[in-house]
Amino acid sequence: MNRPRFSLIPVMDHEIHITEWGDPDKPSIVMWHGLARTGRDFDELAAALSDEFFVLCPDTIGRGLSSWSKDPEREYTLEYYTGIASDLMDNYNLDRVGWIGTSMGGLIGMRMASSHLADRLSWLIINDIGPEIPQQAIDRILTYVGDSPCFQTVSEVENWLRTVYPPFGPAADTFWRRMARSSLRRQKDGTFTTHYDPRIIVQFSASTDKLSSWDHYARITLPTHIICGAKSDILTGSILERMRTSGPKPGVTVFQDCGHAPSLSRCEDIDVIRKLIDSTT
Repeated sequence: MNRPRFSLIPVMDHEIHITEWGDPDKPSIVMWHGLARTGRDFDELAAALSDEFFVLCPDTIGRGLSSWSKDPEREYTLEYYTGIASDLMDNYNLDRVGWIGTSMGGLIGMRMASSHLADRLSWLIINDIGPEIPQQAIDRILTYVGDSPCFQTVSEVENWLRTVYPPFGPAADTFWRRMARSSLRRQKDGTFTTHYDPRIIVQFSASTDKLSSWDHYARITLPTHIICGAKSDILTGSILERMRTSGPKPGVTVFQDCGHAPSLSRCEDIDVIRKLIDSTT
């Protein structure tokens, strides 16, 4: 496995932690993670694709090693994240990139692809998210994201992740162990908690009008492909069918053994992604 490099980039009054993979002279891919996760979620996929691509996996503000917001209602929003993404590309002198976005990362990619930033993207792969999010799924997410759990050991963190994220689908033990190490921070009393600012859920209350964005989706013309977990409660069958027949009219790949959202960490997952990239370029 290729080894990652780590950078801290000043952007929009924040410090953004980025995991870099591969040769900067090769074509570039940005991989953007989901709501309460980090760029390290893509380690397996990014390492594998770094033989052909320069891969950037940022931690969104409020997650991982990136800085937290002092103004959550204004900054923990898709619009603000999109600005960060564009500025990060400028920092790396990247005119255009391919985009792989899981959940929230997919929403950011769709927002870019439907705006004046569309020409910054070559293609878009959306992992299990659509232009609307069912309220029942939002309620489920809020049950574990809004409160900071407390753990005595790293092993407890790993067990919690396996309990909360089974919809990621089957994954190797090494995946869950790495996820545990990259998903925690130590508190003043020596215990561990999750790696994110609990206030990130403000986007579900401060900008509810942005949670439905079919008008944006209709403007996308980039080569687009959707990955869907067959058991997903976020990208439901009706939403998927509407996406398939409107906007960019994307191709669809369904992962039968996953919910929200496929981890894309297994060898067979990586093979699927390689083929999708080849088909969109």
